[in-house]
Amino acid sequence: MTPVHHPAFVSRTAICAALAAVCVSAHPVWAADAQAVAAKSKPEAAKVAMVSPDPLDKLRERLAERLSAVKLNEKPGAVDVHVAPGAAHAEPASATANTAPPALIKLSAASHRGPAKSAAKQAAAQSKTSPHDAAHWSYAGAVGPQAWGGMRAEFSLCASGQRQSPIDIREGIAVDLEPVRFNYQPGGFAVIDNGHTVQVNLSQGNSMEIGGERFELLQFHFHRPSEERIDGRQFDMVAHLVHKNSEGKLAVVAVLLDKGSVQPVVQMVWNNLPLEKHQEVRARGNLDMNQLLPTDRRYFTYMGSLTTPPCSEGVRWVVLRHPVALSPEQIDVFSRMYPMNARPVQSASGRRIMQSN
Repeated sequence: MTPVHHPAFVSRTAICAALAAVCVSAHPVWAADAQAVAAKSKPEAAKVAMVSPDPLDKLRERLAERLSAVKLNEKPGAVDVHVAPGAAHAEPASATANTAPPALIKLSAASHRGPAKSAAKQAAAQSKTSPHDAAHWSYAGAVGPQAWGGMRAEFSLCASGQRQSPIDIREGIAVDLEPVRFNYQPGGFAVIDNGHTVQVNLSQGNSMEIGGERFELLQFHFHRPSEERIDGRQFDMVAHLVHKNSEGKLAVVAVLLDKGSVQPVVQMVWNNLPLEKHQEVRARGNLDMNQLLPTDRRYFTYMGSLTTPPCSEGVRWVVLRHPVALSPEQIDVFSRMYPMNARPVQSASGRRIMQSN
């Protein structure tokens, strides 16, 4: 044990007393505690002053300058805390605790605001997300049909709609319905893989008439397996022919596709498939849509919706009762791109389904 009068002990004690004096001058709230410390250390401080007064004076001056600089740099309201590496959290300090100088409690604002800045950057990045990414949906997983209604406000009908498609068509009311008049002419076309299916955009000049209304054919696309069912039966594929009238109302003709012989219209589409998704390829030659229709054109009709987001309702559906043949090889071509892209059947909800004789 080192004797009290040993020079090393005296020097350390005197330095502590000097530090206490400087801290008291900089922070009066510690005056009571510091006076007690100073009273005990006066003899030792005096001894140190006789031995080496100059170094302590310089130390006091330097400490006073440092503490003055800290006070000048303090900003009102700044509450910054340095947390030691590995610390899980900081416990709140007691109102009566005066055991640590403010210079150790105050920390840099940057370290405390770091997480907030990171969160702000993440929010900004999310706000710049493109509409295409924000609206991303699929036929399986977390963004599958069960989640469509909650992905965006404009998709809400996918969950809450009362006239949704597709449906399992059962017990249609057989009546003498007017035949659908297809006015299709050979014309140009373009093929695009839109990320959900293969779609064929058609030039103007194709239309159909049903119920006294004329609808122009805009495009058709494919689903595997068929989204529609007839008395519970599902087919290998289906082609949806999307039409629109002058008022903007939609009518979709569903052509069921079943395994059989080669289908010429589908083969022309496959021959012009783009190499990349979202790349439209303008095809050579003309497409005759009459070749995609069955010979027997009797149909079911009902009011429904789009089968993809936003699941808009008010769509008139015309489902041709007899399927069209498609070769196994042609089915395989689509299956390699989209093994399954069919929305599950929706509740008929008491809708009236009419059936032509």
